[in-house]
Amino acid sequence: MKPLTEQEIRAAFVNCTKGEAKRLSVPRDLPERPWDDLDYLGWRDPQAPDRAYVVAELDDGLKGLALRCPTAAVGQMRRSMCSMCVTTHTGGVSLMVAPRAGKAGQQGNSVGAYICSDLACSLYVRGKKDAGMGGRMHESLTMEEKIRRTVVNLAAFIAKVTA
Repeated sequence: MKPLTEQEIRAAFVNCTKGEAKRLSVPRDLPERPWDDLDYLGWRDPQAPDRAYVVAELDDGLKGLALRCPTAAVGQMRRSMCSMCVTTHTGGVSLMVAPRAGKAGQQGNSVGAYICSDLACSLYVRGKKDAGMGGRMHESLTMEEKIRRTVVNLAAFIAKVTA
């Protein structure tokens, strides 16, 4: 992924108002992000732990999603699998819900997916981050195929939000 500026990030959001996009918390460490290893930019809002954001470069340009996710609950250490990168975690996957774009979202409609809680799918797929005991299942796919699957899964999720 190419490095993004704060202005590009804010302009990419498709499921919130321009005012909401202007007020959301953009990471301050953008220059230090491992851009060459990222398929999308994902982060949790440090001031609002129930908010997360994803910005992806798709065929039709940058698309950003504002997401809602539960804060970590005590005792929820169940093993779950991320629907984007197919990494399994113990307590490290959250149901993230995106309001649909446009009128549907204004009426309260949303789309959800189970995603790595830290939104580091790109790093798990590349082996740059460890998900703990048994985090990556053995697969016969190449790393490039796993990366492509993650990108396709995220693009499908974004398409559901914008449909």
